[in-house]
Amino acid sequence: MALGDSITGSPGCWRALLWQKLPAERVDFVGTLPGQGCGFPYDGENEGHGGYLVTNVASQNLLAGWLAATDPDVVLMHFGTNDAWSNLPTSTILAAYTTLVGQMRASNPGMRILVAKIIPMNPSTCADCAQRVVELDAAIPAWAAGLTTAGSPITVVDQWTGFDTATDTYDGVHPNDAGNVKIANRWYPAVAAALS
Repeated sequence: MALGDSITGSPGCWRALLWQKLPAERVDFVGTLPGQGCGFPYDGENEGHGGYLVTNVASQNLLAGWLAATDPDVVLMHFGTNDAWSNLPTSTILAAYTTLVGQMRASNPGMRILVAKIIPMNPSTCADCAQRVVELDAAIPAWAAGLTTAGSPITVVDQWTGFDTATDTYDGVHPNDAGNVKIANRWYPAVAAALS
C-alpha cells in the first residue's frame, strides 16, 4: 500500500516506475483508489489522497478502513507535506504517524512499514515551507527507531537527499518526470528488502 497525499496519488507515477522494477509475480499494489494514467499499464491501486493531512487521517480514523479493505503486508508512507504547509508542528505530525503505525500493526502484526523522509517543498506561496520539511525529516529517524520492532520493522527511506525542487518538481511541491524517477529509485531497495 502506497499511502500519502497527491505526491503519492495524483498521478503518483513513481508508483508505476517502481512497479516496473519489482517482480510482478510477487507484488500486488493495493488501495481503495484506482491507478491513474502514467503512459503504460501498471498495478496502480493506492491510498494517495490529494490534499489530505496525515493528522486528519489519524484523527478521523480513516486508515483503519483502508487497511480492512485491502489487507497490505507492506506500507510505503510519504505523508506530511500538507501538514507542513499548514504549519503544524513536527511533534503533531509524528504523533499522527504513531497513530497510523498502531493501526497498521492492529491490521497485521507483521506489517513492514517504510516511512519516507519526505521530498523537499518550496512553493512560491510559502516561504517557510522548505524549513518546515527540513525539521520534520530531521525528526523522523529517531521517531522510527523508537517504534521499530523485530516483528514489524520501520525502515526510513530518504526521499529528501538529492531531490531538487527546481529540477525535480513542476511547482516546487509535486514531482515531475525526473522527480518520479528519483522517488521510485529511492523506494526500490527498501521495498525489495521488505519482499525478501
